[in-house]
Amino acid sequence: MTPEQSYREYVAGNLERLRRTAFLLCGDWHTADDLASTVLVKLYRHWRRVARFDNLDAYVRRMLMRAWLDERRRPWRREAATETLPESAAPGPDADRRLAVLSLLGTLPPRRRAVLVLRYFCDLSVEETAEAMGCSEGTVKSQTARALESLRADLSEGEASWI
Repeated sequence: MTPEQSYREYVAGNLERLRRTAFLLCGDWHTADDLASTVLVKLYRHWRRVARFDNLDAYVRRMLMRAWLDERRRPWRREAATETLPESAAPGPDADRRLAVLSLLGTLPPRRRAVLVLRYFCDLSVEETAEAMGCSEGTVKSQTARALESLRADLSEGEASWI
């Protein structure tokens, strides 16, 4: 199998997961698509070397997290408020809960949000999350505890049971 074929196979099998993870990090599908594209272009440039890694998924998640943190630092990417909201589709049965979680995730600082996404959406262990973020296991544990504490404090008492 040629390197290009193996790259295409990897992308075909992991694109949706990469997009969903990017969405959970940034909260916007357009930005998530941009992040996924950026990561896939960088991955393609180094595919011959990277394809041999033992844990390629962890490497790509780390690339995605770094791309998102870089994107947050760019001043021209900051959102501007508008007076009118666009029309939206009718909410589904769990839409309120999902919107509440996304809204609460949006209030967290970037590293805490990244810790929660890596730990609970990507289902990484503390050790894997620490490796992906380039920090100690203690930092992951403390950031996770502080992030969950912030989320619980922002919720009303009746809804706090599902976090």
